[in-house]
Amino acid sequence: MSKRFLTVGSLLRDEELLKYKEEIKKRDDITYPFYDDLEGYKEAEDAAVARVVKSQKDHDLCQITDGEYSKSLWHLDFVWGLHGVERYIADAGYYFRDKGNEGVYETRKDIGIRIVDKLNGKNHPFIDHFKRLKELAGESEIKQCIPSPSHVYGEQALFGGLSGGYYDGKVYEFEKDLKASYKDFIKEYKEAGGEIIQFDDCLWEIFSEDNKNAPISEKTRPTEELAEKFIAINNEVIAYAHDLGLKVYAHNCRGNYESRSASDGTYESIAHLFLEKQNYDRFYLEWDDDRAGSIEALKVLKDKDNEIVLGLLSSKTNTLDEEKRTLDLLEKASKIIDKDRLYLSHQCGFASCDEGNELSIDEQWAKIDQGQRIAEEFWGE
Repeated sequence: MSKRFLTVGSLLRDEELLKYKEEIKKRDDITYPFYDDLEGYKEAEDAAVARVVKSQKDHDLCQITDGEYSKSLWHLDFVWGLHGVERYIADAGYYFRDKGNEGVYETRKDIGIRIVDKLNGKNHPFIDHFKRLKELAGESEIKQCIPSPSHVYGEQALFGGLSGGYYDGKVYEFEKDLKASYKDFIKEYKEAGGEIIQFDDCLWEIFSEDNKNAPISEKTRPTEELAEKFIAINNEVIAYAHDLGLKVYAHNCRGNYESRSASDGTYESIAHLFLEKQNYDRFYLEWDDDRAGSIEALKVLKDKDNEIVLGLLSSKTNTLDEEKRTLDLLEKASKIIDKDRLYLSHQCGFASCDEGNELSIDEQWAKIDQGQRIAEEFWGE
């Protein structure tokens, strides 16, 4: 076991679980978490989570998740589980870059969020999912992954998600109730035995001047003032979690859907905001290709105490990663940040959505085993 290799969270679903997942994405007459609507789904999910926890233990991972098997998409299921939210099939999915960065690829369409009542995060289904994981994991360290509050705020407030709903024209009230909902959830999560919460925080790159593929028009390009708003929203919720004794991690990437990405944007262009000013205990960062820019962006964290997980490996490919590149970048990073504050991972999970990236489960575990070996070589542990 290498304590220096970590997974971001999601893992490929097996065929037994995918039978139900395929049905879910076709229907909007069902309500998250779908157990009452699909006979046998709860039992299938329980069994699949038990299998993936065992697999993580078999591969000596030092930190365990439920593979995010209780989700259809990395962020929306959490929002669907909030009181006041309805799910529906939208007219269009998200738009990603197609392979080779040429053309546009449309994702699944069951991505709709309709806010019909005042938000609150009490009695969220994710609490039961966490309790299930905790029981299965035993003494292993575990974490729960949810979208950051600023990501949910950004998707709804910037892209028209509030129009026609409960918070139409009431952005300030939406922000206030969203933060309160996160605090509701975090309090119950702590009471259930939670110790680590991970916020998947993936809108930073819309603020990057060097992002040529931002999902927003030049006319409405976000300002630094809005970036500060995102940071303040996150930091308020992080502070609340810290007061309860929780560790709060962040994962950032530029999109991950069936081995496709959504945007560009270097860390240098936003490090003074989203790295320097956010009070996360640990950052999981995407650095598997040139889009992230120079590793020198880490300099803003040099005199802080955050831990940094370098996503130098790729979860998007079905081949093993280039070990020399990985070791070289680890060495460069260790000249900026103390080696004891660094970890290694893939740039993202293997299945941010049910469809997963374009590799087999066996190939996934081979890539994870490789990550363990590289970490052992570099850190000696």
